[in-house]
Amino acid sequence: MKSVFVYVTTKDKAEARAIGRDVVQSRLAACVNIINHMNSMYYWKDEFQDDEEAVLIAKTTEDRLPELVQAIQRLHSYECPCIVSLPIQDGNPAFLQWIVAQVQSVPASPEG
Repeated sequence: MKSVFVYVTTKDKAEARAIGRDVVQSRLAACVNIINHMNSMYYWKDEFQDDEEAVLIAKTTEDRLPELVQAIQRLHSYECPCIVSLPIQDGNPAFLQWIVAQVQSVPASPEG
C-alpha cells in the first residue's frame, strides 16, 4: 500500500494542532508534523498577501487520502485551503509499514 505526505498550510499553530489532533485520533493520518512561523506570499482575490502561517505535514496512505482531505476541509478556516499530497517513493520499510498499520487501526476512544 502506497503512503503519501499531505502538505497543508494553516492560519497558525493552534489551527494546525487542532486539525492534526483530529486526523491522528480518527486514524486518518499516522502522524503529523507542524512547522510554525512559515512565511507565505501569494495573491488572493487579486490582492498580494504576505502572511505568516503554519505548515502541517501528515503521513497517510493513498486509500485514506480522500477522507483525510475531507476532514481537513471541514476543520480548516480557509475558504480554499492548500491541501496537496506527495507520494512517498521509498524510505525506511519499518516506518512505511507503521504508517499503514496506524491508519488501518480502530480509532481510540475519546477517553484514551
